[in-house]
Amino acid sequence: METMKRRTYQLGRRAESADETRRRLVQATFELHGEQGIAATTMKQIADRAGVGVGTVYHHFPALEDTVVACALHVQQAMPMPTEAIFAGIAPMKQRVQCLARAMFGYFDQVPHDIVLADQDKIPVLKEVTVEEQTQRIALTRAALAPFSVDRELIRVVAALLDVGVYRSLRRAGLSRDEAVAAIADVILARLVRKD
Repeated sequence: METMKRRTYQLGRRAESADETRRRLVQATFELHGEQGIAATTMKQIADRAGVGVGTVYHHFPALEDTVVACALHVQQAMPMPTEAIFAGIAPMKQRVQCLARAMFGYFDQVPHDIVLADQDKIPVLKEVTVEEQTQRIALTRAALAPFSVDRELIRVVAALLDVGVYRSLRRAGLSRDEAVAAIADVILARLVRKD
């Protein structure tokens, strides 16, 4: 009986240790992606950053693409994209558009999606991440504009104006996040209320 308890305890500790190692590997991968890009990150660099041997990285992630998938899952769980719940209690169009822009630009400050875009042609799984982000951004835009009769094509245009590339361009032009939110919200509102 005592042997059985000891064995169960040892297996539990090994599982905890394996989970902790995997967590460190994913964190190392995330940091390296942010510092140098996804395609430039190697298994050796991940191992060095996590303080383990390269064999340990391959044990947890047999291919480099597996590290990318694990990192993407980590980002989805730790830094999820905003949901339509952010619009609760907000009725006026101007406030909903500002809330949408603030949420998307805040998300892009947390999640460096531009790095994903830069390497999507080099690592096939990144195309899926890009498509998923775009799909969620369009859905969030649709939710923001649901109370107002906005056609599907215009929703796609508004979502495109909330792309990470637009946000980074506004920041490079010297705008703070709040200034970028105000500027893009003004552009979106001008288009939404324009009479053709």
